[in-house]
Amino acid sequence: MKSLIIALTLSLAATGALAGSMDQEAQPPVTQYTYGMHLDIARVVEMTDLSTFCGIMPARMTYEDSQMQRNTIEYLVWGTGCKNDY
Repeated sequence: MKSLIIALTLSLAATGALAGSMDQEAQPPVTQYTYGMHLDIARVVEMTDLSTFCGIMPARMTYEDSQMQRNTIEYLVWGTGCKNDY
């Protein structure tokens, strides 16, 4: 019985590790944005939600270019969640 539990645990751990490595491969590498960089954006896939942050923070945008390749850029932006409490 113990060997069955150990075998199932190892099997699940291996499956989880494999799935985790597949997720990492599916994610495009992150490129740091620099001023004047040419961006070929055909469709925005995902952007960082800035509504809960106040101040300068790093944000990411994942997009598809005109060749349908996914790209991710990281850039600094001012969060939109600032509130003035007077």
